Amino acid sequence: MGISIGLVGLGSFGRAFADLFMSHPLVDRIALCDREPERIEPFANKESWRAKFNRRDVYRSLDDICRSDLDALVIITQPWLHAPQCIQALEAGKSVYSAVPIISIPDDDEILDWCDKLVGAVQRTGKHYMLGETTYYRPQTMYCRRQARAGAFGDFVYSEGEYYHDVDAKTNLREVARRRHASQAGQEWLALREQYKARGVLGGPMHYPTHSTSGPISVTGSHAVKVVCWGYTNRTQDPYFVEEGAAFSNETALFQMSDGSTMRIIEAREIGHTEREIFRIYGTQGSFENDTWVDKEKATPLTVAEMRDPLPPEVVEAFQAASHTSDFYGGHGGSHAYLVHEFVDAVAHDRIPAINVWESVRYMAAGVAAHQSALRGGEVVTVPDWGDAPQ
Repeated sequence: MGISIGLVGLGSFGRAFADLFMSHPLVDRIALCDREPERIEPFANKESWRAKFNRRDVYRSLDDICRSDLDALVIITQPWLHAPQCIQALEAGKSVYSAVPIISIPDDDEILDWCDKLVGAVQRTGKHYMLGETTYYRPQTMYCRRQARAGAFGDFVYSEGEYYHDVDAKTNLREVARRRHASQAGQEWLALREQYKARGVLGGPMHYPTHSTSGPISVTGSHAVKVVCWGYTNRTQDPYFVEEGAAFSNETALFQMSDGSTMRIIEAREIGHTEREIFRIYGTQGSFENDTWVDKEKATPLTVAEMRDPLPPEVVEAFQAASHTSDFYGGHGGSHAYLVHEFVDAVAHDRIPAINVWESVRYMAAGVAAHQSALRGGEVVTVPDWGDAPQ
C-alpha cells in the first residue's frame, strides 16, 4: 500500500521535484499547496496527474494542509520558513521532507535553537524528518560511501569540501533573491531581515553550509567537534551583501572531527570561479578526488554510471515515464531522483531516512559554529551535537 503526500511550495525549486514525487510507485495520492494559486494550476491540469490528484486536494495554506489526512509533506518554501514549518507539520502528525538549509536566518543562536527544537519534535512525535541535501546523493558521494563501508579508505586523515557560488554566476543569486522577494512570503522576509540588521546581527555563507559539509560528514561517519574560521569581507560595498546583511562574502573553516581527522570547508559567494560544489577525502589506504579513486599504486578515473548507486527498476521506469527521458535524475548532479525515492521509501516503510534530523543538524551546526569563529576573528569554537540517529 502506498502513501499520500502533499507538496508545499511550488516555486521554481518546488516545481523541479513535483513530477518525481507524483510518479513514484509508492505514492498513491498527491496534494498541492501554495499561497499563490497560479503556481498550482500547471500541475492540477496535467493529464499525467489525474490518477493520483483530485482538486479537493488543493490547499491555500500550511495550516489547511496540516489539518488534512495526508501521511507526509514536502516543504520547499522560503529558506527562513523551513524549520518552523517542518515542526508545525511534525506536530500535526506528518512526516516531513525539507528543502535545504534547515533554516536560513542570520542569528547563530537562533539557528541552533531551531535545530534543537527540530530534533525534539522528531523525538516527541515519532514522525520522520529528512533534509533534501543534494550533495548526499551526488554520484561522487554515493561511491565514496560504498568505499568507506568496504574499508577502502583505511583510517580517514583529511577531507575538504567547497561550495563556490559567486553572486553573478550562471545560477545568479541576485536573480534568485529578486524572485524570492517578489512573493508574498518574500515581502514578509524583507521586513524581518531589517529587524536583524537593526540589532546588528550579520550573517554569512556558512549559514548555508550543507552542500559542502554533507559530503565529508556522510562519507566518514564522523562529525565536527571544534572549528576555527576566517571570513573575507566584501570590499566594494556590493548591494547584494549590504542588503543581505552579510558580515562576510566568503568563509574558510578548519574542523577537528570526532574520528581524529581534519576537515576544511570553504563557502564562497564572491569568487572568480565557475559554480563548484564538491569534496575530496583522503585516508591512510585510499583517497578520492576529482572523480578519481587513488591508492598507493594507481589512480582510477570513474564515470558517473560507475559512481551512482542503482535505483529500483520500478522506480526508474516510473521516473522515465514521467520525465519522458532516460535522463530522469534531475538537477544537482542527478541527486533529485534519489532524494525523492529515499524519502518516499522511508515513509512508506516507516524507517528513519538516510538524511535524518540527527545527520542534518550536524551539517548545519558545523557552519554555524564556523561563522561564530569568524565573527570572533578565528577563535576556536566547540560545535554542538545532538548525537546519532536511533538504531
